[in-house]
Amino acid sequence: MSQLGLFEREELKQCQVESKTTVRLGKRSAQVPLARKNREALAKLKEILARLEGKDILVSQHCDFWWYQKLKLSRLEVRWGSYFDRPERPAVIVLSGSRNAEIRILHPERLYQLREQCYGNGKPEYLLDFWNGFWGNPVSQYQRHYDCLHIKAAS
Repeated sequence: MSQLGLFEREELKQCQVESKTTVRLGKRSAQVPLARKNREALAKLKEILARLEGKDILVSQHCDFWWYQKLKLSRLEVRWGSYFDRPERPAVIVLSGSRNAEIRILHPERLYQLREQCYGNGKPEYLLDFWNGFWGNPVSQYQRHYDCLHIKAAS
C-alpha cells in the first residue's frame, strides 16, 4: 500500500469527493453543491467580463440593508486576485474604471448564480447572485444573507 507524501497534492485531489453544503430550514435539510455552482458561475463571469472589458458599464447592487444604483465605470479594466495555491478560484475580483473608480467583489466563492436578462432596449443585464443560505440558518455566520450585483453596458 502506497502512502501519500506531504507535498503530493495532485494524487490527493483525484481521490477527494466534492463536499456539499447542508442547509436546514425548519425540520427539513438539503444538500446543495455550492462549489459546482460557483465554478459554473465564475466561468460565465470570466467570459462576460472579457467581452465588457474596455467599455463603459453601469453597476448596481442591492443587498439586505444598503444599495447603490447605476454607478458608471468608464473603460472597464478587470483584475483577478487569487490565493497562492488555487489560481483557478479568485479571492477578489476588482472592476476598475477611469479616475480610480473601483468595485471589489471580495467573496466570489459565494457567487451562486449568474443570470442574464434582456429588456426593451435589447442590451443584456447580468445579475450576479451571492447566496449565504437561508436567513435563520446561513452557511457562514460572518457574511450577509443575500447580495445581487447588476452589470450592464452603458448606452
